[in-house]
Amino acid sequence: MRRVRTASGAVAVQVVRKHRGQRTILAHVGSAHTDAQLGILLERARRMAAEDQGVLDIEVAARTQSVDGIADWRAGALIPATTRPKGAPAPPGRTTSTHSRLLYDIIGVVYDWLGFDEVDDGVFRELVIARIVEPTSKVDAARVLTDLGADTVSYRTIQRHLVKINTGKYRDAIAGKCFTHAADRGGLSLLLYDVTTLYFEAENEDDLRKVGYSRERRIDPQIVIGLLVDRTGFPLEIGCFEGNTAESTTLVPIITAFAERHDLTDTPMVVAADAGMLWASNLTALDEAGLGFIVGSRSVKVPIDLASHFHWNGDVFTDRQIIDTVTPRHANSTVNDIAHRAEPVWNPDDHQGAWRAIWAYSAKRARRDQKTLYAQETRARAVVADDIAARLRGTPRPPPYDGAGDCFIEFGRGEVGKVHANFLSGAKPTGVLEGPSAALAAEKRDFAPQRRERWFGLP
Repeated sequence: MRRVRTASGAVAVQVVRKHRGQRTILAHVGSAHTDAQLGILLERARRMAAEDQGVLDIEVAARTQSVDGIADWRAGALIPATTRPKGAPAPPGRTTSTHSRLLYDIIGVVYDWLGFDEVDDGVFRELVIARIVEPTSKVDAARVLTDLGADTVSYRTIQRHLVKINTGKYRDAIAGKCFTHAADRGGLSLLLYDVTTLYFEAENEDDLRKVGYSRERRIDPQIVIGLLVDRTGFPLEIGCFEGNTAESTTLVPIITAFAERHDLTDTPMVVAADAGMLWASNLTALDEAGLGFIVGSRSVKVPIDLASHFHWNGDVFTDRQIIDTVTPRHANSTVNDIAHRAEPVWNPDDHQGAWRAIWAYSAKRARRDQKTLYAQETRARAVVADDIAARLRGTPRPPPYDGAGDCFIEFGRGEVGKVHANFLSGAKPTGVLEGPSAALAAEKRDFAPQRRERWFGLP
């Protein structure tokens, strides 16, 4: 490392190599005007010099350097008039702080590139970046922003800006930019929809956070979130529903809101979903909204939809055979006339009480179903055998499942009823409705804490 005084009085730091009396400057690190700048440049030069060669870590402390200690050729003297003592050994370096500023800048560039900067709210932009990096609470967002090297604001400021989200119509502005971005890439030909739940560590329910169906068997209050995205997963529309809302009832509101927001009411749209997502009421709502749909049917409807085929051809099918027919919109109606051998061709004017149904037969799927049914039959025989063996031995028989159970039903306005259901009492499940009443509403409020105590022993 070479330190030399420049014409301006600064101290230049260079990395040089001397071979056979000839000096070669490998890199000019920079010029220092203060002792602090000189120390930084010397450390940088030291790392550059040691980059391509092995260095033994023998912990020899370097001495601090001073700008005044470098000879100044402008004074016209080889030896300074006053000599400065050698600097004290420099202490080892320590890290005072770290941050991920590069990550913050990249997310901010993408945020602005998508056009979200149309929402002229810097605090909202900071919260979005913090939530992308680490989904956490509003209070903890300040810590995330500090780790990113960004300026932080108080919790009161965050709360004040969040109030502007609804009054400032932030969702409309951002949804418009999302739609424009997806449309420019040609990704609107196929849209995907999914539902998830968000849980809250709250003791009591409110108008939005309610205990509902949970795949994880949780009994905490929750809300239901519906999200519509393009084929790449880019979000286009989002909606929030009460925690006890059935997932299948969230599809129509999200799609209609998306169509109305972007003036797509006259644009043909087709919804494709499985049978569990679309009920008869949903299909009717989609039809009334002018939306087409493709929905998977259930095998229990085969005897009704294919009654004409069974009457004329029996239960014989060929592999990959396709039957195009109709299916009734309501379970208590009949639209297939077995007096006609040809399957009816669906027409919206002639079949106002029916939908078009396309059935396909797969020999591979049939073999799989037969295997599954055989396994179930074998299991049932084993249960019966255990029952017979218990009677012969005089031991208690395994307790059977009686198929009975209770569930609460909310009618709105605080009214709650209870259904006493029995699934195994006859050919069809039966149910008896009790209420609604104030006593049942109070019983439902106490149900979650009681179940928590009964299952987990928690108060």
